Amino acid sequence: MQSYNPKDSSGYEVVEQIGGGGFSSVFRAVNIAEHRVAACKIIALTSATNDKQRKSVDKEMRIHAALKHENILEFLNAVVVELKHSHLYFPGIYMLMELAAGGDLFDKIAPDVGVGDEVAHYYFGQLLAGMQEYIHSQGVCHRDLKPENLLLDAAGALKISDFGLAAVYKLVDSGKTRPLTERCGSLPYVAPELNSDSPYQAQPVDVWGIGVILFTMLLGNTPWDEPTVHSPEFCRYVSGTIFSEQPWRRLGDTALSLIRGMLTINPMERMTLNDIYAHPWIMRHSVATLAERLTESLRKNGDLELANPALRSNVDEDGDEMMASEGYRSQFTQSLMLFSQTQSGSRYTPHLTRFYTSIGPSLLFNMIFETLVGFNVQCKAASSPSDEPVIEPYRLRIGGHDKRRMTFKGWVIVEKFIYRDRQVEGSFVVMKRDEGNPISWRQLWKALIESETVSPHVLRK
Repeated sequence: MQSYNPKDSSGYEVVEQIGGGGFSSVFRAVNIAEHRVAACKIIALTSATNDKQRKSVDKEMRIHAALKHENILEFLNAVVVELKHSHLYFPGIYMLMELAAGGDLFDKIAPDVGVGDEVAHYYFGQLLAGMQEYIHSQGVCHRDLKPENLLLDAAGALKISDFGLAAVYKLVDSGKTRPLTERCGSLPYVAPELNSDSPYQAQPVDVWGIGVILFTMLLGNTPWDEPTVHSPEFCRYVSGTIFSEQPWRRLGDTALSLIRGMLTINPMERMTLNDIYAHPWIMRHSVATLAERLTESLRKNGDLELANPALRSNVDEDGDEMMASEGYRSQFTQSLMLFSQTQSGSRYTPHLTRFYTSIGPSLLFNMIFETLVGFNVQCKAASSPSDEPVIEPYRLRIGGHDKRRMTFKGWVIVEKFIYRDRQVEGSFVVMKRDEGNPISWRQLWKALIESETVSPHVLRK
């Protein structure tokens, strides 16, 4: 039987899958001797894996391993298990990284609402610190800055992740720079100069990316689906007519001037990171009020009430709440309600896209399947009530494209939940996103909960 625990993996043991799918999966890994927990990203190696793919991953690891900053997800170690050892271990590239126990930053932001000015200022300052103080100072351009690559640790600090598209554009010793040529990135966040075949400068590309991210923080959506003539919103931005429309009108004058400076079409006229640091919106004092302020928009629209209804806590026979795995629990993660009441007790669940129902998994699973198919979501049951033998919890693989035409993939997991005070069987449902915009994923979660079929059975306070 294949193992996910090669002997030279720094004392860590892979114990639980927490994300990913296809050729890449993310697991929780624990080092029992040192009482440490980490994330292990495993990229599968198969007979179809070619040299180009291997070199791309090697480049990602070299760049990521060299970057050490408090706002960059730390790269700890890597182990490669070749195909010839497949009789012992699962063949793949094992990348051991810091565990972002706070989950996705944008999982806490209500779609089309955003976060308050102070919270956006706090986290944008950390993003700027990671980019200016370190990534660019080391001659590296990220090239894939987007919401799903911004994570939170257990203390609530922002962590920049995923350096798969990063490139070295400057030699630190000599200061010599080079233009880049590869076309990459995600369309809603990519800079307009990448639409041509000409070489482009590195730093302005990342400035554009963080400009789109700040807009998304403040307003809860991206400004357009792509920065081309094919996007009516982008064309109105270029002409200037969009500034009299919602949601742009919700931006204050200072925030708007900063965003416009970062989203200047001509990269030669675009703000630099130094310009951004000197902008009045950035220079004011930041108030570090985290959990309650971060999820304020979710509290106001009722989403947190759906993720954490007032259910009686599960306890063991001694009356003590069952503790979550070491490395997750902190004042910040508990304030964010990242611990769910499940059949086996309190469990770390970093996804706020979850809910409870008053009917059991067998009935609910089919309702969810049919509802999502009605939303034109692609669905494939990995385990369902019709299986023989029945394997619980039930798991549904889903995928599709959001309103911005971005691909999303993930899982819907349905498991049994018993009300301790009523002895009634219900369900606990969690939607785990593997790929795509966290805000779009939250919109899908909300649409499922509010659907005519599922809504009557959702537990609320």
